[in-house]
Amino acid sequence: MRLIAKGFWPGGGSTVKSLRVGLYARVSTHDQQTLPMQLETMAAYAGQRGWTVTTEVKDIGSGSIQRPKRELLMKAARRREIDAVLVWRLDRWGRSVADLVLTLKELNELGVAFVSLTEALDLTTPTGRAMAGILAVFAEFEREVLRERVRAGIAQARKQGKPHGRPRSA
Repeated sequence: MRLIAKGFWPGGGSTVKSLRVGLYARVSTHDQQTLPMQLETMAAYAGQRGWTVTTEVKDIGSGSIQRPKRELLMKAARRREIDAVLVWRLDRWGRSVADLVLTLKELNELGVAFVSLTEALDLTTPTGRAMAGILAVFAEFEREVLRERVRAGIAQARKQGKPHGRPRSA
């Protein structure tokens, strides 16, 4: 039985077997090319920790809509096929506070760890859970500020008579 770092898993026991981890990578649009980089970095991190990557989920789409591929990872957690979820950034997993809180709560109740790589966030600890709440609030704030900027830019362009949106089809 492989040992993992003490304190990582609830109970902190040193005889816990190696974690089976699911990787979740997401970009907002097809234009973005960071999915391979996210997955490679997360897989390397998992390997350094001695974890076994059992699932890789690649999602393309806005954080504000339903993400069926993320739901596949949640189903794997419910079936106890994974012990942990590893994401590139917290905002890749969920950008609204309500969504983030609900999914992280469910993972916690299932005994599935959650780790956000770039924020060095481990939600199996009280400090990690507190930080997740703070980061979620700022992620939502950032999203709302960006939305306001986009709306202001569109309004200004329209005021100047510049067309906006998809060109009319023939």
